[in-house]
Amino acid sequence: MTAQSPVVIAVANNKGGVGKTTTAVSLSAALAAADRRVLLVDLDSQASASLWCGVHRGQLRPSSASVLLNDFPISQAVRPTNAPNLDLITGSIELANADLVLSEVKGRELTLRHILKQLQPKYDLIILDCPPKLSLVGINALMAADALIIPVAPQFLAVEGLKSLLASLEKVRTRLATKSWILGILLTMVDAAAKGTIEIRDGVRAQYRDKIFHTEVGVSRSLADAPASAKSVLDYAPRSRAADCFRRLAGEVLDRAQL
Repeated sequence: MTAQSPVVIAVANNKGGVGKTTTAVSLSAALAAADRRVLLVDLDSQASASLWCGVHRGQLRPSSASVLLNDFPISQAVRPTNAPNLDLITGSIELANADLVLSEVKGRELTLRHILKQLQPKYDLIILDCPPKLSLVGINALMAADALIIPVAPQFLAVEGLKSLLASLEKVRTRLATKSWILGILLTMVDAAAKGTIEIRDGVRAQYRDKIFHTEVGVSRSLADAPASAKSVLDYAPRSRAADCFRRLAGEVLDRAQL
């Protein structure tokens, strides 16, 4: 890895409620705690990652929408977080109109890739918190990313959605020649006490094998409470099982990405 070549990782799933933002925020914090320079880019119109990081809803602009849709300088949209080594570009409601605006742009699928190149010397990793659908913003994230992390809960509908997502990703890869590869599928919201959870989890591991991270994210009160504190779980509950989980995941990510 060189200073000019950060690894861009998109955290993506076209199904909501599977821990995508939890993964993006907590993994970013864990990577930053591992002494990596990290930028978290919130690409969701709900701006959940930004709110979690302590940005008030009335202070979201300038955001990733400003950069993508209004040619706002990306360097001026970056803001620090409370965590050392971790910066943020916020999401905002304007992203809900992104498909309409970007549809008129030549080379629209590559807009984010070109913009992020302006920041490359500053960071070791850029984490993209993607919207829960393969919109033009989502496609931009896939085209900008070097690798993908796909969170999936061990639930029937979530697993069925994973099959659909992987098929869609293959179509995008073929049609647009994206360079991104699947860094790993992350099992999230694992509740060993829930009926059928272990059976579904084991089935996912058997089907996808090496694509699955060893680390699993369990159901956690610490993770549920952390957003209200405007801190990552590593700062909110540093000795919790959830914090340790994301430290292990960060290690796996660094190993798989060869960083």
